Amino acid sequence: MTPPAIVILGAGALATARRVQTCYPGAQVHALQGRVEADVAYTELAAHLHELYARGTPIVALCAAGIVIRCVAPLLSNKGVEPPVLAVAEDGSAVVPLLGGLAGVNAMAREIAAALDVAPAITTSGELRFGTCVLNPPDGYALASLTQGKRFVSDLLAGESTRVEGDAPWLDNVQLPRATGARLAIRVTPKAWDGGADELVIHPRSVVAAVCVSGTKIAEQVLAALDAHELAPLSLAALLAPIERMGDQGLSEAAEALGVPLRFAGLPEASPAQPSAPAASHLLEAALRVPYQTLLQDANADLALALTRAPIDPDTIGRARGRLTVIGLGPGSAELMVPAARKALIEATDILGYETYVKMAGPFRADQQVHGTDNREEMQRARHAFELASMGRAVVVVSSGDPGVFAMAAAVLEALDASDDPRWAAVILDIVPGVSAAMATAAQAGAPLGHDFCMLSLSDNLKPWSIIETRLRHAAQADLVMAFYNPISRARPWQLDKALDILREHRAPETKVVLGRDIGRPGSSLRSTTLGELRSADVDMRTMVIIGSSTTRGFTRGAQREWVYTPRWYP
Repeated sequence: MTPPAIVILGAGALATARRVQTCYPGAQVHALQGRVEADVAYTELAAHLHELYARGTPIVALCAAGIVIRCVAPLLSNKGVEPPVLAVAEDGSAVVPLLGGLAGVNAMAREIAAALDVAPAITTSGELRFGTCVLNPPDGYALASLTQGKRFVSDLLAGESTRVEGDAPWLDNVQLPRATGARLAIRVTPKAWDGGADELVIHPRSVVAAVCVSGTKIAEQVLAALDAHELAPLSLAALLAPIERMGDQGLSEAAEALGVPLRFAGLPEASPAQPSAPAASHLLEAALRVPYQTLLQDANADLALALTRAPIDPDTIGRARGRLTVIGLGPGSAELMVPAARKALIEATDILGYETYVKMAGPFRADQQVHGTDNREEMQRARHAFELASMGRAVVVVSSGDPGVFAMAAAVLEALDASDDPRWAAVILDIVPGVSAAMATAAQAGAPLGHDFCMLSLSDNLKPWSIIETRLRHAAQADLVMAFYNPISRARPWQLDKALDILREHRAPETKVVLGRDIGRPGSSLRSTTLGELRSADVDMRTMVIIGSSTTRGFTRGAQREWVYTPRWYP
């Protein structure tokens, strides 16, 4: 399950929120900005709950139930896809499940109530009568028809009895009205439901399909094979393919269409006992360690099915295609991290990055591996990330700001460009943008980047100073606004003064300058000055320096602070 967002409004709810947090590894406490420090800050409750619900994130809101209902009401439509939503009293005295009955909300209510030592306020009729939601089978099982399920439970509540056919251990201690000769039956079977009105059919995900074929109709072929063996599509647990085809886009599309994980395994050499066994059957035999004779053979030698007695955990079959995601944390504050970056961190098995940035990205779950390194080890970090991802792991490389601006995205691509390792080439590579330091500083100051601008790093670690000087002169002559990264350090104490000397040859002393230090982090500061007044002593390595163009201007209104902007027009 996706870790829930534990949402609070004020400091009075923080202690209870932390107790709830212990129930769910990876869960974070979301707090209203300016009222209390937590893991994630938000600025407006309704918009934040709206966004969490739309993303399918479980919500535990420590506030009045009515507030939560009004915030998410515009999104309520399909009961079958809504995430769990609960309201919890700030003092922990009440736990009220509101939405997500088919997504386990009542189970969450019981877990949270046990942690808070109170009774959950469960009102669902079936839950109260039977002690569980019959329409919410455990992981590894799927309900054949929600519509039929509702009718079935309604009949039980009206006094009917049922019998259970098939292996359903989670129902052993459930208080169902049972009778051997009951008209109604709960059937647990991989076989397709025939539409019988007296049945509640639950499919164990106990079928694996192996394919050794390329093309655009893989999903159709798998569905046809399932149909030929009278198996339900919902009984499919995974799609298995040869490891040599890990980068095949058609396989990824087929797995997505079928709604199952895609796994890979090595194709063994022909078995002496079965030298003529089709390739797909050999693949299943190797991955599942089951005899060739027990597999469901298909007329297509490049497709075979395996049916097991119990649900199959896809994580135990072969390995997944690895994923490497390069993210930007933004300038440092949690509310300025884009949702896609947070999602990647939640789903990651491994997180790599400069120690300082990795700490900013946390907290992490106990099952996540954190690989913090020195800031000067970019290429080693990129290669390590690809090695981990090529083993089927979900890897995240962390940068501050935007990963493509003087950060790790270029290093990761450079490592891939220099490699001829086919395992690296098969890794799914994503780059998630972030809010750069220049953008964050500009937003605090107003809009100094409102017209054409450029970003320059004054560090000569990876390029000669002569190149930096040339770029400074051309940018100054072009009257571009300039944002300076890495402006000064102990190892480079003179470069900023030299850069300012070059700029002063082309810019007037009254040119506006913005200095933003640690913007988005605790202790941040913002100051505006002029090119004539600016001194290198005003700047350190953690300062973003924005040099205005000839049109950049500043103004104040009343007692307000100064706003700096560059007009969109040009004289």
